[in-house]
Amino acid sequence: MKKQIANWGNYPVIESDEKLFSYTDELDKLVAQPKSYIARGNGRCYGDASLADNTISTLKYDKVLSFDTEKGLLEVQSGITLDQVLDIIVPKGWFLPVTPGTKYITIGGAIASDVHGKNHHVDGAFSHHVIEMDVLLANGETITCSPTNNNDLFEATCGGMGLTGVIEKVIFDLKKIETSFIKQKQVKAENLEEILQLFDTYAHYTYSVAWIDCLKKRKNFGRSILILGEHAKIEDLNDKQKSDPLQLPKKKQITFPFNLPSWVLNTFTVKAFNFLYYGKNFKKEINNVVSYEPFFYPLDAILHWNRGYGKPGFIQYQFVLPLEAKQGLIDILNRISDKGIGSFLAVLKVFGKQESLISFPTEGYTLALDIPVRKGLFEFLDELDQIVLKYGGRLYMSKDARMKPEVLKAGYPHLDRFKAIIKKFNPDFKFRSHQSDRLLLTKDEDKSKVKIQNSKIAEAQF
Repeated sequence: MKKQIANWGNYPVIESDEKLFSYTDELDKLVAQPKSYIARGNGRCYGDASLADNTISTLKYDKVLSFDTEKGLLEVQSGITLDQVLDIIVPKGWFLPVTPGTKYITIGGAIASDVHGKNHHVDGAFSHHVIEMDVLLANGETITCSPTNNNDLFEATCGGMGLTGVIEKVIFDLKKIETSFIKQKQVKAENLEEILQLFDTYAHYTYSVAWIDCLKKRKNFGRSILILGEHAKIEDLNDKQKSDPLQLPKKKQITFPFNLPSWVLNTFTVKAFNFLYYGKNFKKEINNVVSYEPFFYPLDAILHWNRGYGKPGFIQYQFVLPLEAKQGLIDILNRISDKGIGSFLAVLKVFGKQESLISFPTEGYTLALDIPVRKGLFEFLDELDQIVLKYGGRLYMSKDARMKPEVLKAGYPHLDRFKAIIKKFNPDFKFRSHQSDRLLLTKDEDKSKVKIQNSKIAEAQF
């Protein structure tokens, strides 16, 4: 069925022939057809990673196959979403080992993007908790892989954006919890120097993330609110919470009804939002106990919140810089502030050490910014790319919609090995996306002229 599809940033929008399946034999028949595909979950990556002329939706392939409630091992089909998983595991005293900022992604998508969360410095990325998985290859064979079995396929699938094949079933471990609540601490920082010191001071916390004001200058440059958390114990709860310590959050949601006009998002409104958000914490430090949902998924309470960035959509620009490259963070924030394109949702985290083939996280500071698509944006992001590379950083493919191939190559030292593994398991590029073609992962550079979505194309839309 042909339809218009886009990922969460609503840019780009393409027409795709989408196929669905519920059983493995249906998937086998789809892959056997003489077409190229990309597997697609719930479309919560931001750019064009799961966009292609032909897509295979995994959303009906969403069953729980087994759940060891003693050991905390869950076996599922790849199309199940995190919110479905949470509804099953939380009442049994378990939680996801790693979760991003939305619960509306699939397990297959979590692996393909190798998602990280507020606890990367402690628990690593999602792939660190995958025991094994089955991957359907381009030749129709299903291979079971793990960190110790068919390791090359496992490594290239974790963070590989679906280019090795279709993930079928997954076994992963869970985190034991006493309650469904989070013991939360919020600490205000007056500037960038203080927030980086606070990350060091509270490095022993399992969960940490900071909202950062990208537009403030001078003495309040980089002012932030650090948000810390631990899974609450029974003794941390009040009497009402103790009556049902593993309760699921109430399903309260509102819907963003329409796309906002593009002119609503401007420097003035972002500054106003930042002023109010920073000012909402009247105290230097606030401590409380909250349900896991507002702590991990505050924006999930607003359905279709991406419409707030207008019909042209937005880019989420996320990069990581080494810990010693604080000056790079300062340079980028200065450029953003000078340009006046600050983000409502600017999120700063610290990554821990992780050796991986193609996954995004590496030890350092990661900053994610949501920026509306508008004239001149792509040229500006090209300039930021060069600062990221200058300081030894890289960009996140799962958030990317416009990176150039040379930027990817410079940021990922094991890219050639990754491409070799793709050629081994996906030799004719049956599995490919608009992103993989644009980044020359599924096109040969000497034979194809990639169509990069550069500033001229973006400008032509406005």
